[in-house]
Amino acid sequence: MLQAPPLSLYIHIPWCVEKCPYCDFNSHALKSAVPEEEYVKHLIEDLDADITKFSLSNRPLHTIFIGGGTPSLFSAQAIELLLTQVLERFEHKDDIEITLEANPGTVEAEKFIGFFNGGVSRLSIGVQSFESDKLIKLGRIHDSNQAKKAAELAYSSGIKTFNLDLMHGLPQQNIANALDDLTTAISLNPTHLSWYQLTIEPNTAFHSRPPKLPEDEVLWDIQDQGIALLAAAGYQQYEISAYSKPGFECQHNINYWQFGDYLGIGCGSHGKITDPVTNKIFRTIKVKHPKGYLDESRPHLDHLVEVSAQELPFEYMMNRLRLHESFCLTQYQQRTGLSIDTVLPTLQIAKQKQLMLENTNGTWQVSKLGHRYLNDLLEMFL
Repeated sequence: MLQAPPLSLYIHIPWCVEKCPYCDFNSHALKSAVPEEEYVKHLIEDLDADITKFSLSNRPLHTIFIGGGTPSLFSAQAIELLLTQVLERFEHKDDIEITLEANPGTVEAEKFIGFFNGGVSRLSIGVQSFESDKLIKLGRIHDSNQAKKAAELAYSSGIKTFNLDLMHGLPQQNIANALDDLTTAISLNPTHLSWYQLTIEPNTAFHSRPPKLPEDEVLWDIQDQGIALLAAAGYQQYEISAYSKPGFECQHNINYWQFGDYLGIGCGSHGKITDPVTNKIFRTIKVKHPKGYLDESRPHLDHLVEVSAQELPFEYMMNRLRLHESFCLTQYQQRTGLSIDTVLPTLQIAKQKQLMLENTNGTWQVSKLGHRYLNDLLEMFL
């Protein structure tokens, strides 16, 4: 029987100072002042429309994540106004996790105390690298010292937990470079690290003019040695690219990977909503371009589609298998409304190929080999 899972909220702020050459997110370089007041007004109208359309007024809110773009371009006052209006509309825990993405440029970093006072409880700081030449190649507007200063300011702001976003497999990066970056990040003592490989995505500047990236053998060595380095420093890997100190996992992202529900408001944001009454799961996409999103004459919702029963096994596994923890098929039934027979034969084949492990208590989890060949594993559920 389909059951409504925890509900999270993603808020997209689309503006950046500059568009990075590797970025395929819906972000737009600033050409004038950020329209804070107008955009916050439209975000709340967008939220109210979703609450009404999906009858969500009685569902508690689990987490909030403000991403972009560069949300830290907004003033602390605008973020506080936004969060106040959002939280007025839902039941929620007093210590609800509220994450805000920030760039480590000095101007944004100095706002951290204001963000904390406005309700933000978690920062995610986009460092990407601590090497000046790598930052230039990545199109970042900050330098290594600003990145380190941002981590220090995150501590002093009163925010309890912060994440550092770090890439590896960068242009002309060797194993020593990558591990030096990781060692520097660990020395700043973040409670959480997102450490992931640079990939070249379509519709990016890097896709048009590809840089020279490390060979696959070097990438595997970086990955293996980096994971060992993180483990020795007390960081537990709980997802493909997420590492945290015990108790500091990102609850918002875990809800994604456990096939939870989430509203997406803001330019081009995506959402997933379960309706147990009609036994249906919907995905939403909002108007992508800021000009269209801020147009008073059109709705914010651009696409609404029902996820079919044929798509659900892959949709669930595409998310759930990113996590390192085991899972039971009862949750699969509750989150998809489908019988376990729709995935059990595939899981058993994956077990024979040593890509999945079946534990003695009946739970399942991805094997070490399965994590290395995750795309091949996921294709089995198509």
